[in-house]
Amino acid sequence: MNTLHIGFVGTGRIARALIAGLSNRQHTVISGFDKEPTALSSISADYPVQPCLSAEEVAKKSQVIILAVKPYQIAEVLGELRPSLSSTHLLISVAAGISSEFIRNHAIEELKVIRVMPNTPAFVGEGMTAISRGKMASDEDLAVASDLFSAIGRVTTLEESQMDAATALSGSGPAYMFHILDSLAEGGVQCGLTPKEALLLGAQTMLGAAKMVLSSEKTPEELRREVTTPGGTTEAGLRVMDEKNIRQILIETVAAAATRSRELMK
Repeated sequence: MNTLHIGFVGTGRIARALIAGLSNRQHTVISGFDKEPTALSSISADYPVQPCLSAEEVAKKSQVIILAVKPYQIAEVLGELRPSLSSTHLLISVAAGISSEFIRNHAIEELKVIRVMPNTPAFVGEGMTAISRGKMASDEDLAVASDLFSAIGRVTTLEESQMDAATALSGSGPAYMFHILDSLAEGGVQCGLTPKEALLLGAQTMLGAAKMVLSSEKTPEELRREVTTPGGTTEAGLRVMDEKNIRQILIETVAAAATRSRELMK
């Protein structure tokens, strides 16, 4: 098997999670650059990452470049990378709201681009990553990206037109879950539990419910009906959710995040 050379431009939290997942893979060499020297030295100390002095050096060393910087930094970083990019490079971007065409237009036209949207549960190996390919990328390139991000959880392939929705649902989704979980735990505290007890009960329940959905052929609504006894405690709780229209609130939450993702391109 040929050795795969992967270079990271940006070594923040998502990059660190992916590097952790990839660091034990055979036939993989990882290099990295970060404008924050302390971030680069930290990740190089923790994982087998070869530190580079510039983004350009990363490009010269790598076949696959993972662009893990903030959306507002993309144009500047692509300008630094451009002199060293070629049609043989595969560039994978994790920047929310930044299209593959934007990247090609600020880099080189023949660049192969894969756009990805991971999320923070990647830190515990339970990430959800949506991937889509740009104009010049092949099925093989898509397979490479899918294989890399499977190191930190599940991967699904979407059309690029769907990436704003994926960003809103799974990219931002962990924050929604944390907010919901915090609220449920507070309800448990008000009913007599300690904060620690309430958080454990709520978090494990959320985890278990998610696993039931992923392992079942039934819809969440079908599973909900199965655990809701007429006149019981679950029905009493759900009645409040219906009265407060929690379903519509969550729909509007995702819609607002998707709108913001689209706005990042403007």
